[in-house]
Amino acid sequence: MARLRAQCPWKQQQTHRSLARYLLEETHETLEAIESGDAEHLREELGDLLLQVYFHAAIAAEAGEYDIEDVAADLRAKLIRRNPHVFGDAAGEQRSVHEVNEAWEHIKRAEKQREHPTDGLPGSLPALLWADKVIDRMGRDGRPVAADPASTELGERLLALAVEAHAAGVDAEQALRDAVRHRLAD
Repeated sequence: MARLRAQCPWKQQQTHRSLARYLLEETHETLEAIESGDAEHLREELGDLLLQVYFHAAIAAEAGEYDIEDVAADLRAKLIRRNPHVFGDAAGEQRSVHEVNEAWEHIKRAEKQREHPTDGLPGSLPALLWADKVIDRMGRDGRPVAADPASTELGERLLALAVEAHAAGVDAEQALRDAVRHRLAD
């Protein structure tokens, strides 16, 4: 990446901001590859997504901020810190998926010092994913979301469906995508 930045005029011109659209595009292409079930396509798209990580790290390294090794080291430290059931004193003890997830969320909440259910949630998340995250966080905070499925307001009914999906452990975003694809196949 350093050589590309040094020798390619287009790559020299890029900034974190100018690359943001490509990061988003590659993310969506990776998601599409996952949904396709095509392992080779997914492999290619993961490489394209990884390229974006390298690109951003190279820009930061040029500015003297951090480099790809720092990014990897931070990730390693986070994985160790947030997985005490694997790397901590209780390593090797059997834990349920629910217990592991609860511990991860507790550690993350303490690290981020989140005060509001939307703190740290990008507003650009798809609405169903954003709603699911807020529903989950509010439930963890002891304030479950109640929505009226019989409401005359469409938004309230959609929220009720998101609450229902969350309670059932269903990814509402994926369920809707699957339903639309099913209808297209008919």
